[in-house]
Amino acid sequence: MSHPLVTEQDIAQYQRDGAVVIRGLWRDWVDTIAAGIERNLREPGPYAAENLKPGEGGRFFDDYCNWDRIPEFQDVIRNSPVAGVAAALMGSDSVQMFHDHVLIKEPGTSKPTPWHQDGPYYFVEGQQTVSFWSPMDPVREATLRCVAGSHLWEKPVLPTRWLAETSFYPNEDDYRSVPDPDAEGMRVLEWELEPGDAVAFNFLTLHGARGNTTDRRRRAFSLRLVGDDARYVERPGRTSPPYPGHDMQPGQRLREDWFPMLIPSRQAAE
Repeated sequence: MSHPLVTEQDIAQYQRDGAVVIRGLWRDWVDTIAAGIERNLREPGPYAAENLKPGEGGRFFDDYCNWDRIPEFQDVIRNSPVAGVAAALMGSDSVQMFHDHVLIKEPGTSKPTPWHQDGPYYFVEGQQTVSFWSPMDPVREATLRCVAGSHLWEKPVLPTRWLAETSFYPNEDDYRSVPDPDAEGMRVLEWELEPGDAVAFNFLTLHGARGNTTDRRRRAFSLRLVGDDARYVERPGRTSPPYPGHDMQPGQRLREDWFPMLIPSRQAAE
């Protein structure tokens, strides 16, 4: 499960803090990813969203689950080193696709991405999960921020709708309220990033991002992958992504015709 882009220190930090930066993960794939992002903007999918209220300046666009119709994303997912890096960080024999996500903050977009954990929105659970967040533009201020160790909290953070600012599921008692990491003195990890650098973080790592008040775009490509212990789980409401009609049952691995294996398990190969 070793990989030349990942050191033992990277793996230890990922397991301890729930986030680590992998320098140059997609350095050779920046043009390909950027072309895919532009295609995504021209041809948005059914889940595309604009995340600003009337009167808020700039533009904050996001869209996900488009990899199977955008050839540039397929190329990166299948042929870049990302699956091997994911296996090393997760300590997993197998690596399975979950979904892609594009997030764009145009210049002058002061709105930050709210603090949240991805896991409570998803219908998958497990310790072996990883998201890669990579900018296609140099990032100094409008960067991703992760709360160290939050993937190990006993209670997940309440998922909320970003625009409506209401809870995503009905029973709030099952969750802890969204904290203010800066005010509460939590250890926040953030990095200045070059195009193709990637922040890798666990699905349960609390994270957010600063607004983009610069004069350049901040185009980010995110890829979510799961490992050996990931299993389908029921949620008390509609998940995000929703993936309707999947027919999976709690405790099952994700169906491989929808979520293909990038690195098959050894057991399946034997």
